[in-house]
Amino acid sequence: QVQLEESGGGQVQPGGSLRLSCVAHGNIASFAGLGWYRQAPGKARELVGFVTSGGSTYVTDSVKGRFTISGDNDKNAVYLQLNKAIPEDAAVYYCNAVSVVTVAGYEHRELWGQGTLVTVSS
Repeated sequence: QVQLEESGGGQVQPGGSLRLSCVAHGNIASFAGLGWYRQAPGKARELVGFVTSGGSTYVTDSVKGRFTISGDNDKNAVYLQLNKAIPEDAAVYYCNAVSVVTVAGYEHRELWGQGTLVTVSS
């Protein structure tokens, strides 16, 4: 049993900063990737960024230069630092994990957090 705990969502002013955290809880042996998606009202869910267990990072072009993503393998965590927020950043942000293997040998192909709301308002 693995679950993703998201935190850090809330209101941010235009130009402001916010940090989202996601921690995978459970008896985890390994994972392939941890990342963040977002979905704005009326829009499709969009990949924002991810980290791999090998240390690679990726962020989508629309946030490159403003957002950074990082991970902590020991904590099975991924962090998304939102800087220079713009109204387009307002969305529900979802933590995503792929290929999570428990110590018992069970593989969760894909897991989702419940989502955390980020609003951009002055």
